[in-house]
Amino acid sequence: MSKKIAILSAEDIRQKTTRIAYQILEENFAEKKIVMIGIKDNGLVYAKQLIAAIDKIEKLDIELLSLSIDKSKPLSQPVTLNNQSTLNGKVVILVDDVANTGKTMFYALQPLLQYSPKKVQAVVLVDRQHKLFPVTPDFIGLSLSTTLKERIEVQFDKKGNGTAYLV
Repeated sequence: MSKKIAILSAEDIRQKTTRIAYQILEENFAEKKIVMIGIKDNGLVYAKQLIAAIDKIEKLDIELLSLSIDKSKPLSQPVTLNNQSTLNGKVVILVDDVANTGKTMFYALQPLLQYSPKKVQAVVLVDRQHKLFPVTPDFIGLSLSTTLKERIEVQFDKKGNGTAYLV
């Protein structure tokens, strides 16, 4: 059995989330509305935390969408976005818990290609820096160099409190 080492506690995640919330607001200070897309499952949980953190700082109209993708085999089934409105001319922020190779973010951009967003930004709680795809997050909670055999696992409880582990 692999040994789990906690690398971010729930309090660490709250602090990093608050910092990222400020960064998002600074980068998008002139915007009246943004669209945040959480990649199911943990990316969606983390997107909700980001929205709550932003809301504590400033009232901003944020539309939350979810994106479904098979992270291990992204071409095995369609990447789906639960979108009821257009993304044309809007700032879109794609959110996930961990970035490993960039593959999930790369394929998650696919449904956005049918629109003409004003800007697309990416947020991850933990970036492993093993990029195989040309996608680098704009906002990162923790950047961590790991071996290729190690992985990062983020676990959220029902209340949204999370812990990140090196496994």
